[in-house]
Amino acid sequence: TVAARVREYADLGIDTFIFSGYPHLEESYRVAELLFPHLDIAQPERPASRGYVSPFGEMISSDILPKTAAAS
Repeated sequence: TVAARVREYADLGIDTFIFSGYPHLEESYRVAELLFPHLDIAQPERPASRGYVSPFGEMISSDILPKTAAAS
């Protein structure tokens, strides 16, 4: 399988892989959903939410506030 072959290369010390030829968005999702769960890939940690503290300022996404105020 693809996952087994990737593990073989990883056992040889290769730690960076580029899985693309002409990447389509749908194919990227397929790789993420079907291949990545079979590999030992560290999952990124989501930053801790600081909560909504004020009606002033700006928000990024739905609950992530910027670390510093944006300059106007």
